[in-house]
Amino acid sequence: MARKRCDGCGERVRIAGGIGDLWSFEGGPSGGMTLEFADGTEYFLCFDCIERLPDDPTADDVAALDDR
Repeated sequence: MARKRCDGCGERVRIAGGIGDLWSFEGGPSGGMTLEFADGTEYFLCFDCIERLPDDPTADDVAALDDR
């Protein structure tokens, strides 16, 4: 099982699929996803942090997540 750290809160969340699941046969959903913004920046965020973003978020909104 692969894990990746959330760029918003720093929590390590599960990444579904990939070679890690091939050997462990562990299934289940991912704990987050990568968001790409119009300026080309990308952030991996857990679903809790995604829910904390406003409608039509920007990279500045993601940076403000760690201030909360």
